[in-house]
Amino acid sequence: MKPFHHTLLTASTTLLVIVACGNSADQGGKDSTGKTQDLSKNTLFIDSLKLRQTAKFDFENADPGSLPPGWSQFFSGSGGTSWKITNDNGNKVLAQMYSDNPGNHFNIVVNDTITAMNMVLTVRLKGVSGKHDQGGGFVWRFTDKDNYYIVRANPLEDNVVLYKVQNGIRTDLPLIDKGKTYGVSVSKLGNGWNSMKLVVKNDLFSVFLNDKEIFKVQDNTFEGAGKVGLWSKADAVTYFDDFEILTY
Repeated sequence: MKPFHHTLLTASTTLLVIVACGNSADQGGKDSTGKTQDLSKNTLFIDSLKLRQTAKFDFENADPGSLPPGWSQFFSGSGGTSWKITNDNGNKVLAQMYSDNPGNHFNIVVNDTITAMNMVLTVRLKGVSGKHDQGGGFVWRFTDKDNYYIVRANPLEDNVVLYKVQNGIRTDLPLIDKGKTYGVSVSKLGNGWNSMKLVVKNDLFSVFLNDKEIFKVQDNTFEGAGKVGLWSKADAVTYFDDFEILTY
């Protein structure tokens, strides 16, 4: 098996520059020019965040048909889960492929080596199929399959919702200045690629969709560090790519 590639850098200032890697824009939007990217221009920095490290996973060096080394999958409910690398028009992506789960089922994959309390997460995701559910999103402060936070975008409902899962029970959280609204409705997500970003600073979570901030949530149920990963629900077949984790 080829070694699974990710870029890991450290920084002592709030300006972090990485070299982009992956396919060209016509094969999933990846930059192959070799130009450096100034992340301070497209990542929200709150109160001059001091970055500790960044890891970017483009999955291009992973072998199709298997879960990349350094990742673990979990599920809760009465179905199964199958996270693996698959090919999307010449572009390798990490996908949740199990398509026969009931509506009460959660699919989770987390990185084994990164544990963080505060972070900036970005990813591109594509909701491919699903009758009960579609799409997905981020997991953070994960301690086990029954305790973590999630925020997800659902193309079936065209909304984005942030939850906590505590002792196996999922609860949507109220939005700052809006209250308990079950997240927010968004423009039609369709079956193409969308981008998500999440900024986590202590008990404040800021959520972005396609480069626009859509809401904030404040919650202190899980205050410590935890693992970071991706999530989908029920029978959602979902592709993820260009997953980036910046910790501070």
